[in-house]
Amino acid sequence: MSDLALDPEQLDRYSRHIIMDDVGPEGQAKLLDSRILCLGAGGLGSPVIQYLAAAGVGTLGIADDDVVERSNLQRQVIHADADVGVPKVDSAANYVERLNPDVTVQTYETRVTEENVEELIAEYDIVVDGSDNFATRYLVNDACTLAGVPFVHGAILRFEGQATAFDGEAPCYRCLFPEAPEPGTVPDCATAGVLGVLPGVVGTIMATEAIKLALDYGESLVGRFLFYDASDMTFEEIPLEQRPDCPVCADGGIDSIHEVEYTSTCSIS
Repeated sequence: MSDLALDPEQLDRYSRHIIMDDVGPEGQAKLLDSRILCLGAGGLGSPVIQYLAAAGVGTLGIADDDVVERSNLQRQVIHADADVGVPKVDSAANYVERLNPDVTVQTYETRVTEENVEELIAEYDIVVDGSDNFATRYLVNDACTLAGVPFVHGAILRFEGQATAFDGEAPCYRCLFPEAPEPGTVPDCATAGVLGVLPGVVGTIMATEAIKLALDYGESLVGRFLFYDASDMTFEEIPLEQRPDCPVCADGGIDSIHEVEYTSTCSIS
């Protein structure tokens, strides 16, 4: 594919990608043809949406059932004071529209559930999970793994964050965390707080991984779990291997998400 496949405005907008040998016009065309679903338009979703839109991801899905609250604005940087009370998906779509007219936004003002997750992910090449609860994380892991859809994971709390990527095969999230902690044993951001800039760091890593997956370039975080501590500015990486008895990505595991009860520990017996 030549530079002529991109129009003059695109050649200008994405010029810093195009001059990179590792991206070039072919890579930019891949991004413009890619379809990525962002689950959550909050702390992690904000930088993910920002950078995927700026990079020229052609179709960006955004799923969230919440509205913008003033307490969100300390970290959810795609929303503004004027957006308070507005559905987050609408505020996010307006942000993307102002940033990059090349991006088509599909919004889903809904909570991700067992009833809709398979239909949601079926329309996309890559899923980025910025959800804020364990039930959704396990649901997304199981649905994407069973469907063979690559996905990126991130989580944040106080000064700490984590990020990784999965190729839709093995290992999966359950290989490291077989089941969720008991309800009430791990606080969330609403009760324990979160440093405002923390989701910017973790979300940017997530966006980077999604772009690398779309480009099929570089060494991804597949098989590696990255932990970040902003209090002492350290990164720790642990290898992630498939558990032979994993009930989702190993042979003999479940065939459907409907075999799992996504409440409490989300365990699979």
